[in-house]
Amino acid sequence: MLGEKSFMTVDEVAAELRISKSKAYQIVRELNAELKEKGYLTVMGRVNTAFFRRKVCYEDVH
Repeated sequence: MLGEKSFMTVDEVAAELRISKSKAYQIVRELNAELKEKGYLTVMGRVNTAFFRRKVCYEDVH
């Protein structure tokens, strides 16, 4: 997607999924743990936008 940010903040995840900020922090931690296991560098409180979208089935998972 053109112009889309590479990373989403916890606030953006909460708004996107219409969930509480504390639940969004939990999801971001889980996604970042998965990325870290795969050898990627992660940033606390942010998640890679493309990975987030794949995991919540907004984009093709393959």
